[in-house]
Amino acid sequence: MMFGCVSLALAQGDPARAFDPAIAATRRPGTAIRVDLVGDSTQTQNAGYGRGFCANLSAKVDCLDMAKGGASTKTFRADGLWARVLATKPDYILIQFGHNDAVSPEHLPRQVPLPDYIDNLKRYVGEARAAHITPVLVTPLTRRYFEADGKIHSDLTAYSDGMRGVAKEMHVPLIELQNESIAYLDKVGEAEGNKLGITKKDADGKTIFDKTHLNWQGSYVFGRMVAVGLGHAEPKLAKYVRKDAAALPPEGVKAMKVINGGPVKIILIGDSTVASEGGWGPGFCAVMTPNVTCIDDGKNGRSTKSFFDEGLWTKAIAEHGDYYLIQFGHNDQKVNSPKVYASIPDYIANLKRMVAEVRAIGGVPVIVTSLSRRTFVDGKVKEDLTEYVAAARKVAAEEDLTCVDLNSMSTKLLNTMTQEQADGFDMQGHPDAKAENATKAQPALDRTHLNPHGQQVFGRMVANDLIRTAVELGPDVVGSSASR
Repeated sequence: MMFGCVSLALAQGDPARAFDPAIAATRRPGTAIRVDLVGDSTQTQNAGYGRGFCANLSAKVDCLDMAKGGASTKTFRADGLWARVLATKPDYILIQFGHNDAVSPEHLPRQVPLPDYIDNLKRYVGEARAAHITPVLVTPLTRRYFEADGKIHSDLTAYSDGMRGVAKEMHVPLIELQNESIAYLDKVGEAEGNKLGITKKDADGKTIFDKTHLNWQGSYVFGRMVAVGLGHAEPKLAKYVRKDAAALPPEGVKAMKVINGGPVKIILIGDSTVASEGGWGPGFCAVMTPNVTCIDDGKNGRSTKSFFDEGLWTKAIAEHGDYYLIQFGHNDQKVNSPKVYASIPDYIANLKRMVAEVRAIGGVPVIVTSLSRRTFVDGKVKEDLTEYVAAARKVAAEEDLTCVDLNSMSTKLLNTMTQEQADGFDMQGHPDAKAENATKAQPALDRTHLNPHGQQVFGRMVANDLIRTAVELGPDVVGSSASR
């Protein structure tokens, strides 16, 4: 999961809705039933089969992916996510856990022994039925652990058996994804199986195959499997399963070209905290492989308003990038500077215009929240960008976008430091320094812009967080360590 800026998408194919209990039960117009996905990262939109599953259901189904990366039967409840699911009032809930429940030698807090896993599943089933929801259990998607015999050797057998026992005992419809995914992978073999997954970095920063999570193609393969399985497990739902397997949308086609080594153009859009003179842009571009054309179009002193007014956006969109990372806010908030000031409603409208125009050229927009300024008050960072950061998060949620919450991440890092330590990132001699930071007492400090060390630290921060959701870009980031 991304830090602090996760898109709280509820519906596949609709603009995402930030979770609000008051409207959680509102259904997409024209739908006949609602189906929720409840589980871990192997069910999610960005790294699981969630989007492929939803795409393989008819338009009559309001398909809500409520899965969470890293979740187990224990933490999904403890984190309040089960209560959110019940608030959406679905007709059916597909429940798949196991990857994070299985006890490892590390004995992580989220893990539970098999008897507790079984009890947790029974409790979910009972509470769903009490809420007049039909539960459907899904045995966990196998990890792609091929051994010398060329076959899958699953590490989830015991937990899959435990789920099968619950289904039999409580007469719950069961989708046999564990066995079916193993059979499929045994048939196609390791090389083809690896083509369905994302990549990650090992401890040395080397790109390796991720044996658990899925790329777009994998999502559509296994999502189709689950959709067809739903029709078999609950025959009355068979009419809602597409007759033919869904094809990848343009965004998925682009992502697969990227993950398979195609060239990529990334455009950075923003103010001076992005720009090459004193922003994180150079640090970000420095950790891209030669496969990436990284263009920093950030400009000093600009806002969403002036970026349009001065024709900078027109020039940037004409570059036809594949990905546009968009970060504004520092200058939009300057109410006494009419050339740059954008009210919160105007700021939101400007960001949404940028998003729409990137999508219109086939690009992928990404929202980046504003880099924190580094002025401390009572030992903590003075958070003076709050409203604009919240507005950027809102746009990301409503538009179902990847969102890099640089503001939260940079603030968290800075709050582990003293003011003196944080000043180790300060740039000297930036042309905007006076406008941003000058005071009579401290006229020379620049606690907004970055020196080369700061550019490296925060550029890396953006890159590492970006690939947690835009997983297809993982092979194009040099040297980040495994973090999923």
